[in-house]
Amino acid sequence: MGSWQARRSCATSMKAKGGLRYRGYAVSDLAGKARFEEVAYLLLFGKLPTQSELQDFSRQFAEGCMLPGTVEAFLGVLPPAAHPMDILRTSVSLLGMADPDASDNSHDANVRKAIRLMAQIPLIISTAYRLANGKPLVEPQADLSFAENLLFLLTDRRDDPTTTAMAHVLDVSLTLYAEHEFNASTVSARVTASTMTDLHSAITSAIGTLKGPLHGGANEAVAEMFCEIEAAERAEQWVRELLAGKRRIMGFGHRVLKKGDSRSAVIQQHAESLGRICYDHRWYEIAATIDRVVQQEKGLYPNLDFYTAVAYLLMGIPRELYTPVFVCSRISGWCAHVIEQQDHNRLIRPRALYRGPAARDYVPLDRRS
Repeated sequence: MGSWQARRSCATSMKAKGGLRYRGYAVSDLAGKARFEEVAYLLLFGKLPTQSELQDFSRQFAEGCMLPGTVEAFLGVLPPAAHPMDILRTSVSLLGMADPDASDNSHDANVRKAIRLMAQIPLIISTAYRLANGKPLVEPQADLSFAENLLFLLTDRRDDPTTTAMAHVLDVSLTLYAEHEFNASTVSARVTASTMTDLHSAITSAIGTLKGPLHGGANEAVAEMFCEIEAAERAEQWVRELLAGKRRIMGFGHRVLKKGDSRSAVIQQHAESLGRICYDHRWYEIAATIDRVVQQEKGLYPNLDFYTAVAYLLMGIPRELYTPVFVCSRISGWCAHVIEQQDHNRLIRPRALYRGPAARDYVPLDRRS
């Protein structure tokens, strides 16, 4: 797909020294300075919003914060062991049938669908989790930001200084996860979109791709590792034993970012700060010890998922929801790619380099030895 990649623009670019950029803006500048809603607007519309544009965008979010009856009914009859990503994938597919713009694949209709999906996905995650765990359902609050509402929907937290700090760090993580050029799920979404199918089908493909453990779920695996270690004083021996056994340490290395991920430094700073605010240094100290040893012994750097796991543990977000929370962010980048693909479409049809047997003649069944 090399020639196709060269012809396509992209919401993200990666500079050797400048790190990741969204539509030209350094992600390190956007994270913590711009709210996630501003970043989502930037990805969808190509520019940062004015105050009035952001207000209108937030109003559209609020109007989209509801689930059709078919989706609510589906969430009410799920088997208890259903995987959260399977629930999310199938729910998005159902939303595609119920969306008021279901039969319209124009640019404007795709933008409206994207905004509704961004509003609906946190509701799906929260509703499914609460029903499965016997928790009362809650509704998004009009006076909360996207990150504040997401934290409230998943943890019931709101209206105290610690929660405000948590929501800020969650907002930063959403910005950092929002887009990352042609990763597996984004390519999946664009290949699907290139057939000129609907946006919901393309996003369903992306969610199915992200579910795979080689793509999504790394921050969940990192959190499980931290919980297994339990105490900072056990971390160094634990990680050295794994390295001696040539076992993989989760949260290190990146297929593209070989010399480190600039996003990791951003979330590391916020995770450390949140630990101080929460008077809970354990998770950060475990992470910092592992980070030091792995860099010393293997020359590998932590990726974005590594210190994000520290932050999410402090927030009390259920570990099985870490990858769905990833979707709450990455949906903005996926939708930007789908819209761009269909605005300038060419069917993505890579060629295969055949390496099988040479040409052979057919032999009738009764003559084969």
